[in-house]
Amino acid sequence: MNLAGKNVLIVGFGKTGEALAGFLLRRGARVTVSEIREEAALGRKAALWKRRSVLFETGRHLPLTFLKADLIIPSPGAAALPEIRAAEKAGVPVLSEIELAARFLKGRIVGITGTNGKSTTVTLAHKILKEAGYPSRLAGNIGTPLISWVEKSRDNHIHITEISSFQLEHIDTFRPSVSVFLNLSQNHLDWHGTFEEYSRAKKRLVLNQGPDDIAILNADDRLVGGLAGRVRARVYLFSRRRPVRRGGFLKDGWIILRDGDKEKTLMRAGEIPLPGLHNLENVLAAALVGWILGADVRTMRSSIRTFSGLEHRLENVLSVGGVEFINDSKATTVDATIKALQSYDRGTVLILGGRDKGADFRLLRRPLKKTVKQVVLLGESADKIATALRGIVPSAKAVSMGEAVRLAFAAAGRGDIVLLAPACTSFDMFRNFEARGRAFKREVRKLSASPRGKKT
Repeated sequence: MNLAGKNVLIVGFGKTGEALAGFLLRRGARVTVSEIREEAALGRKAALWKRRSVLFETGRHLPLTFLKADLIIPSPGAAALPEIRAAEKAGVPVLSEIELAARFLKGRIVGITGTNGKSTTVTLAHKILKEAGYPSRLAGNIGTPLISWVEKSRDNHIHITEISSFQLEHIDTFRPSVSVFLNLSQNHLDWHGTFEEYSRAKKRLVLNQGPDDIAILNADDRLVGGLAGRVRARVYLFSRRRPVRRGGFLKDGWIILRDGDKEKTLMRAGEIPLPGLHNLENVLAAALVGWILGADVRTMRSSIRTFSGLEHRLENVLSVGGVEFINDSKATTVDATIKALQSYDRGTVLILGGRDKGADFRLLRRPLKKTVKQVVLLGESADKIATALRGIVPSAKAVSMGEAVRLAFAAAGRGDIVLLAPACTSFDMFRNFEARGRAFKREVRKLSASPRGKKT
């Protein structure tokens, strides 16, 4: 693919946008950035890139800028802009960053997608391969943009890549050597418009693959497992409910890896340090990646046993006055919140709310009945959630994270948990889910140090 002299438009200028700019300039492209934020919000980096001849359009997206481009590359999260759709209809090529990277990258790509669990699975698969001695590289939404690895890539490298629906919306020939499809439920309907469109984007990861590739699918998820008969790749299934002929499954409390007549016992499920049935699924998927690519079972077992999980994913923060505080700020979907609730069998006070992504919060009604004593509502979606959950459990509203933590603590009894699993994005009050999780932890520490942090 020759980029020399091409007018390439980068939409959005975060970490991926900067990586794209450097890559394109090194290949002789003329680069323009369209960024909805004002230039002042970009800080010094706009001035630095201007010195390298990058043109900037800030504070707006002008349709003409998109129509004049020879190629448009949206950053993740900008893929559904109407200006992009209009340019695409007018015949302007639009490629995602992963599509561009794959055309130049050496080595293999392991592409992992799903509504929930991507970051945990990607990180664990990378850990398994790295500790087994393989040259694994962490890429995509969780790590370094895939485009940043191009110049450093070698034929023996394995790029473990977290891939979102936004990135898959504008792929063409992109096909990972190994794909993992974890699960599929409602998400990003504010961008994709319908669940069907969101699903279509997600499914492209495995439907693009060929007979020389491998697809790892969740047999327990009807929508994901149902793809087994449609993909051209060699299919491995994982299930915590039933044995599978090729893949990973749970049998009498043991994790089994099987490929026809070849079978290995990996470990007891009880040895997994992460809570929740969804994390058992994540481990099954990551273990299959390692096993398929040649990792030794004994080394894999050690890697899994020593995996403590990621920050903001069912993270145990502190116990205050006999109440355990759990930070699952990454639970930005209804399904993720349900999975978080299913991870504990104790009395729970749940902190919910943020910016709505078009979710149906009524899906929380039945799960809340089991263990939730009260919900504390926060952010833009508080009223919508309150309406959806009316009559199920008592609720209270908070105007800040500090107030939410205090109200939740007051409603909890000794032995209960306070769970931050918001079912919404953080963008109404925080820069991202990490900032929200850090704010939660900060307020819990304040509570612990104050006279309020006592239960009588």
